[in-house]
Amino acid sequence: METKLSTHRLDALFLRDKNLVDDVIGKMSFTDAMFYHIVGTPPTRGQTAVLDAVLVTLMEHGLTPSAISTRLTYLSAPEAMQSAIAAGLLNVGSQFIGTMENTATLLAKIHSDPEGVEASCQQLAQQHKDAGKYMPGFGHHLHRPDDPRSPKLFAIAKAHEDIDQRPIKTIKALGAAVDKIYGKHLTINATGATAAVLMGAGIPARIMRGFAVISRAAGLVAHVMEEQETPTGRAIWDIVDNGIPYTGKANSKS
Repeated sequence: METKLSTHRLDALFLRDKNLVDDVIGKMSFTDAMFYHIVGTPPTRGQTAVLDAVLVTLMEHGLTPSAISTRLTYLSAPEAMQSAIAAGLLNVGSQFIGTMENTATLLAKIHSDPEGVEASCQQLAQQHKDAGKYMPGFGHHLHRPDDPRSPKLFAIAKAHEDIDQRPIKTIKALGAAVDKIYGKHLTINATGATAAVLMGAGIPARIMRGFAVISRAAGLVAHVMEEQETPTGRAIWDIVDNGIPYTGKANSKS
């Protein structure tokens, strides 16, 4: 058993191989230090720019399931902020926020297909449509016709030569196939764009959701602070209590 992540002496602490005090604090941004700690190599300028953009992009999207869970948990346990944040982070999953790993898996499959990108995109889009499944990384119930965040992420990635542009070209090709097969335009959403740019920055698909967790944690702290100042938890509870009727037989007269 071993670890390469950290160690300490009586007079020093280390983040991987860097002295935390001498080499990291005041010299590396949080984004850079985080990348170095997780991936194991100092980030290039492009990797820093892409990761920073992704962290800002995924931090907040209003009263989503993660934010609602945080606010309701804070209503129940205001003495334990961490519990409220943890409750919200449990909702970073395959349906909301954390879907980039599914998209990245598709992009990797397309890249490895000997039939080529275009044929692979057409096949995958058709398979998902025939199975009645949604296409990971596409569509959004709030942003139409396009998710405004995606072009911005692509532009930031494109501005850096050290970022592999192939995943971005691939997801755009997949988008064209999706529109053709589904017979309507489905936007490349923010998590789809995130998958492409993180893949271009060399982030493995298996760890991508972790960055969504880190980003959304900051947003949920903001929801807790707002809940402290202008509470909404009870109002959310009342909406559910009044809006979902009981249809059992307990109140019927026998």
